[in-house]
Amino acid sequence: MKDIPLTLYVVDDDEALRRSMLLLLFSQGLAVQAFDSGEAFLDAVDMRQPGCVILDLRMGGISGLTVFERLRAAHSPLVTIFLSGHGDIPTALEAVRRGAHDWVTKPDTQQLLDKLPAAIGEARARSQALRQWDELTPREREVARLVGLGQPNKEIARLLVPPCGPRSVETHRANIFSKLQCANDNELGRWLAAHPWLGYAED
Repeated sequence: MKDIPLTLYVVDDDEALRRSMLLLLFSQGLAVQAFDSGEAFLDAVDMRQPGCVILDLRMGGISGLTVFERLRAAHSPLVTIFLSGHGDIPTALEAVRRGAHDWVTKPDTQQLLDKLPAAIGEARARSQALRQWDELTPREREVARLVGLGQPNKEIARLLVPPCGPRSVETHRANIFSKLQCANDNELGRWLAAHPWLGYAED
């Protein structure tokens, strides 16, 4: 699949730092948009589009952590790098544990540049996964979730609303494996686990 352009979003209420990061990222040939608050970012951005967000933990208004939790709740594919002051390092580490890609100590711009390639690579992987996932019908997505949980065909057929027969489930499974390029149930389970932001991985 052809890569689509990805946008980087800088969300920081410190105007000087925000401008500095914009110039730095523009100099790397990256597409960048900047916001001075979490509210402005959430109001303007399509959270279902892949990309990267460089997000300050502490801002006036809603915090960076609150923005991140809203992205998680929306099952957004956006990859998050947190900007952290020295006193916020434990919070940044907790955010990474909860699904953020990484964090950097501001204003360490070299550390940010060092970590951006991996974040952009993850964003491109999520973009491809989202395109694959969008090829599934709603019924196939629900079957995929149940297969990922280890449910057999008969139980899946019973749990679906409305229910169907095991043969229909088998047809759905074949379509899912083809669209997600998975060979078997184990690969499907790993695929879902690798993309928890979709909201279909096992808890």
